[in-house]
Amino acid sequence: MKNFYTRSGDDGYTGLLGEGRVPKHIIRLEAVGTLDEATAFIGQARAVSQSELHSALLLDVQRDLYNIMTEVAATPENAATFRKTDQHRVAWLEGKIDSLSEDVEIPNEFILPGDSPTGAAISIARTVVRRAERHIARLIHEDQVESRILLIYLNRLSSLLFILELRENEIF
Repeated sequence: MKNFYTRSGDDGYTGLLGEGRVPKHIIRLEAVGTLDEATAFIGQARAVSQSELHSALLLDVQRDLYNIMTEVAATPENAATFRKTDQHRVAWLEGKIDSLSEDVEIPNEFILPGDSPTGAAISIARTVVRRAERHIARLIHEDQVESRILLIYLNRLSSLLFILELRENEIF
């Protein structure tokens, strides 16, 4: 029977995808954890969505976030090996935003989350994605992460999630 624990992190250190171990509190791991949290909230939204189109889109986004997590969790010398997020994924997101926003009216005031269960879950996911974006921005500005496309992807993802929240609220 396989153990679900290794005890290797009991000292407050963990491994990156590459050589060596780092303290669990570093910003790189904050970014990875925040991306993981965003993925979980997107999964919650996917589980309660009334739209098959939205559910499929959210699943694609979850997979993209796992790819981003992998790249961020890699040591700088190994990051390119794990790089899967590129301009094509950003263009894909932009295309989805454009097509989904054609028939959505943007409110003239702030939206208070909670008009629908799915919309509320997506709103939480959006705020967590924005936090992840801030962490990635810091890592880029501190030359710890090379790929600026990760930052652009997360920025577009927050826009997509906003549109999906509005659309889910209309469905409800």
